[in-house]
Amino acid sequence: MKKIILLGYMGSGKSTIGKILAEQLELNFIDLDNEIEKKHQMSISTLFETKGEIYFRKQEHLLLHEIIDTQDNFILSLGGGTPCYANNHLTLQREDISSFYLKGSIKTLADRLEKEKEHRPLLNQNSDDTLEIFIAKHLFDRSYFYHQAKTIISIDDKTPEQVTQDILKHIN
Repeated sequence: MKKIILLGYMGSGKSTIGKILAEQLELNFIDLDNEIEKKHQMSISTLFETKGEIYFRKQEHLLLHEIIDTQDNFILSLGGGTPCYANNHLTLQREDISSFYLKGSIKTLADRLEKEKEHRPLLNQNSDDTLEIFIAKHLFDRSYFYHQAKTIISIDDKTPEQVTQDILKHIN
């Protein structure tokens, strides 16, 4: 039974690496944000706008636990903020879960996210901060929660395939 959870900041490659890993291990790939969107039949940003962040975080928490408690043999990619709310970080320590923090430097994350700004509502908020400062502030707030993962994998200067190989060394 394999329950593998990938977490990290947006742009760290959770979905890309999760799909590669799932294919190599012949496991089901689940993207938590996509599952929330399917269940509520609206985008995450619309859910935030219409129902609010507290509602979203509660739904995220419930669906996370539903997946973990009812399914076996999967790769689950979390949203960037998932570990930081509703004690979700404690789930990363469960005995039946292998959790991996895909850790990128501020520069790596900023370089990746610069190209995706129009697709990432969180990055388009009116702010005087540079992208690097915005990411640095977020990482400072989230660092404790991200470091609750059982294994930390550096993504800097690596292809998704290299990161996948790093993860595979820790599985089994």
